[in-house]
Amino acid sequence: MTLHADALASLRAWSAPDAGQEQLRARFVAHLESTADGMWRSSYPDHVTAGALVIDSTGERVLLNLHGKARRWFAFGGHAEPGDPTLAGVADREAREESGIPDLRLITTPAQLDIHPVPFCDPRGPEFTVHHLDVRYVAVAPPAAREVTSEESLDVRWWPVDALPELEPSMVELIGIARSLV
Repeated sequence: MTLHADALASLRAWSAPDAGQEQLRARFVAHLESTADGMWRSSYPDHVTAGALVIDSTGERVLLNLHGKARRWFAFGGHAEPGDPTLAGVADREAREESGIPDLRLITTPAQLDIHPVPFCDPRGPEFTVHHLDVRYVAVAPPAAREVTSEESLDVRWWPVDALPELEPSMVELIGIARSLV
C-alpha cells in the first residue's frame, strides 16, 4: 500500500468526534481522492502533513517546540518524505526527529485534524499561501525521556499542562485529547 493509499484509508476509517472535525475529515478525504500528489509539498495549495503532540505518561506535561520560522510553540510535525510507509509513520518520524526522543510510543489513531495556512515565498516569484491539512497524533514519552532541540526548532521544552505558553485554541484542544488517552 502506498503512503497516499494508507492516508486515504486512515482518514476514511477515522470516526470524527464532532461536526467540525467531520467537516475537516471530509475535506481531507476529498483532497486525497482528487489529488494524486496530495501527500507531497508539490500539491498546491493544499497538502497533507502529520505530527504528534508528545505527552508524558502521567498526562501532566507536554513537550512543545518553539518553531524556528513561526516563532510560536507547537507540537511536532511536518511533511511526508520518500520512504514514509504510513500517515502515522510520518507523525512518528517527525516527533522522534524533532524531539530527540527515540523511544516514543505513538498512538496510531489520529487524535485531531487541523488546517493552517503557511506563507510561502518562492525566490522566483511572489509570496503565496499553502494550507497544511494536518493530521495530529499523540505520542507518549517514557519517564526518563530526554529531549534534544533539533535544528528546526529554537527550543524544545516540557510544559506543565496547568502552565502552558500562549497556544492556538486547537493546540489546547489537542492537549485535552492527549490527556484523555494516557
